[in-house]
Amino acid sequence: MKFKMIHENYNVFDLERSKAFYKQALGLEEVRRITAPDGSYIIAYLANGESDFQLELTWMRDMDRPYNLGDCEFHLAFAVDDFDAAHKLHSEMGCICFENTAMGIYFIEDPDGYWLEIVPTR
Repeated sequence: MKFKMIHENYNVFDLERSKAFYKQALGLEEVRRITAPDGSYIIAYLANGESDFQLELTWMRDMDRPYNLGDCEFHLAFAVDDFDAAHKLHSEMGCICFENTAMGIYFIEDPDGYWLEIVPTR
């Protein structure tokens, strides 16, 4: 039996703001969408063609406050072929929230507080 990872879900407070962040920061674009018939939720799937994996962003109409992420002890990791250029972009965006120079990695934070690890392609 084989299992293939296909997506990870993040609930977001402002779907358009999150989509804009992921496009600018990581080159992810919406590839498909599911909208509830009553408009109570929208699920947008983002990808960039580098893999089959997708990021699922779920917006809930009735959510009236930002999501509580607890201690944020989870993250999604992205390998990048030009680490220095990525670091420059994320520095300019002001979204770097933690750097571990000894390990050669850093984290960026999306508009909802989710952390995303950036590692050089090795």
